[in-house]
Amino acid sequence: MRTVDLFCGCGGLSLGFQNAGFDIVAAFDSWLPAIEVYKDNFQHSVFEKDLSENEAYLDIAKLNPEVIIGGPPCQDFSSAGKRDESLGRADLTLKFAYIVSQVRPRWFVMENVERIAKSHILRKALEIFREEGYGLTSSVLNASYCGVPQVRKRYFLIGQLGGEDNFLDFYLTKNQSKKPMTIFEYLGDSLGVEYFYRHPRSYKRRAIFSIHEPSPTVRGVNRPIPRTYKKHQGDVCEVNENLRPLTTIERSYIQTFPSTFRFKGNKSDLEQMIGNAVPVKLGEYVARCILEYVEDFSKKTYSSPPVQLKLFEKSSSYQGTFKN
Repeated sequence: MRTVDLFCGCGGLSLGFQNAGFDIVAAFDSWLPAIEVYKDNFQHSVFEKDLSENEAYLDIAKLNPEVIIGGPPCQDFSSAGKRDESLGRADLTLKFAYIVSQVRPRWFVMENVERIAKSHILRKALEIFREEGYGLTSSVLNASYCGVPQVRKRYFLIGQLGGEDNFLDFYLTKNQSKKPMTIFEYLGDSLGVEYFYRHPRSYKRRAIFSIHEPSPTVRGVNRPIPRTYKKHQGDVCEVNENLRPLTTIERSYIQTFPSTFRFKGNKSDLEQMIGNAVPVKLGEYVARCILEYVEDFSKKTYSSPPVQLKLFEKSSSYQGTFKN
């Protein structure tokens, strides 16, 4: 399916959908450092574009996408941000909904932080999607149960034009693993460490983790161990000379970018774009759930004769049978 990625960043969601078999025909973003990285890793076009512009949808409509995917900036919802929806970035969620309403692709997928589920902005976006006739499935997914060695909870909203609500719930649930994925299960000993430091938002939280557990959420901040750091009761080892934070590239592996993915730019920009990215395998997980749903739906045919189908159209009590 022809797919366009909005607010694409460096391409985590694009790569996940591409790996699942979607045809990414173009991507859009306004942050040049991320666009430059995107260009180096994909064959299709990526456009520098301010998607808050009222006419932005016209360039997207020309591409005739069957699917629009994207993760509008989430700082105004994030627990790491100011949590202030009045700052303006939250409006980009409404811009995403507006673009979808104008282009009317068969499908859309919107990703954001878990906290957006409680926002009034999301309620407005849902109204826009429903007015355009989209059936909606929403779910908060923990990436560590979806092929990613990281405890990262993200909100996904999937829409199908003319579909029913909750159409993808079954697939999003059934395909999850029974236990969270650890770093060791995904990367083995390739990091060369057993323990690592991850700077906490507060020293009331632990900061030292093991590769034999999922990583905590990869954020846009990556700091060295402070000289004054004192061991937290939850830390899994003592502070010693061998303990270190993960490098920028190692953090991209936790985000399930492959080692062949090329990053360039200054360290601050790279940490931010990697921390903001949708984990590749999480995007791929959602994409494969959609494809499984489409495949199963296409196999279903009514086994009843035409006369009974007419009865079904007149009576909501009739239950047609499906043959797989």
